[in-house]
Amino acid sequence: MAEKKHKWNVNDLPDLSGRTAVVTGANSGLGLAATDALARAGAHVVLAVRDTERGRAAAAKVSGSTEVRRLDLADLSSVREFADGWDRPLDLLINNAGVMMLPEQRTADGFEMQFGTNHLGHFALTNLLLPHVTDRVVTVSSGLHRGGDGVIHFDDVNLRGAYTPTRAYAQSKLANLLFVLELQRRLTEAGSRVRALAAHPGYAATNLQSHHANPLARLGMGLGNRLLAQDDRAGTLPTLYAATQDLPGASYVGPDGLGEMRGAPTLVGRSRAASDPAAARRLWTLSEEMTQVTWPLGARAL
Repeated sequence: MAEKKHKWNVNDLPDLSGRTAVVTGANSGLGLAATDALARAGAHVVLAVRDTERGRAAAAKVSGSTEVRRLDLADLSSVREFADGWDRPLDLLINNAGVMMLPEQRTADGFEMQFGTNHLGHFALTNLLLPHVTDRVVTVSSGLHRGGDGVIHFDDVNLRGAYTPTRAYAQSKLANLLFVLELQRRLTEAGSRVRALAAHPGYAATNLQSHHANPLARLGMGLGNRLLAQDDRAGTLPTLYAATQDLPGASYVGPDGLGEMRGAPTLVGRSRAASDPAAARRLWTLSEEMTQVTWPLGARAL
């Protein structure tokens, strides 16, 4: 009988002693699971959270070295405050936080909430922290980047008059992948050893699904969480794999099971739109204009 192939899991994490990680949205779900795994492996993990009281309660559940800092990705002044307070090397930045399929809302800066939080907040945070980053940036996307219209609405990314929860979420997750693509191009051109990667959790049971604007969709997702989804610890494995394994820049990691819904982490594909370098550059330029945060590593990459 053939020997069963080993499936990568949390026990395969390397020793991370002496390393520092920032995890956004670390107070629950995938972020808390990633925080706990990284801390157990020896890393010092900073929980970057909107609600510090909830963050401290989450940190109390983690076995290892942690601290809690306030970060509201839906408010660029908070992003700048977080970055201004950072004064040491940062080995790993995990852009995990996100909102999903909300009723139409705006960030503090007037952006559509899902695009503003999931993409623009992390875009600004990454660029502001990048001079401190020594190893890699991992951004959490979704298999749903293929959904919605499958494009970035460059004529109006805020989707005024054209908003649907699914369209906005899909656009924000597509933006995550295009951001990683252009970030890696710029890092390579700058001669940086830092790598940018993306990951998605498959279908993982988290509290994100409970915020869908449609009550019937919330009910359906709740049933799916109980019957079909893997738990948050399994869902965070692709992120941990991307964060610690020797992978090429711009790699995308997801589960290896049917439809990339569950399973062990592996390299996965992405949509044609998510692989478009021209769209990635255009999104970067737009994001700089919207956030007033620019590329920090030397001259502007062309």
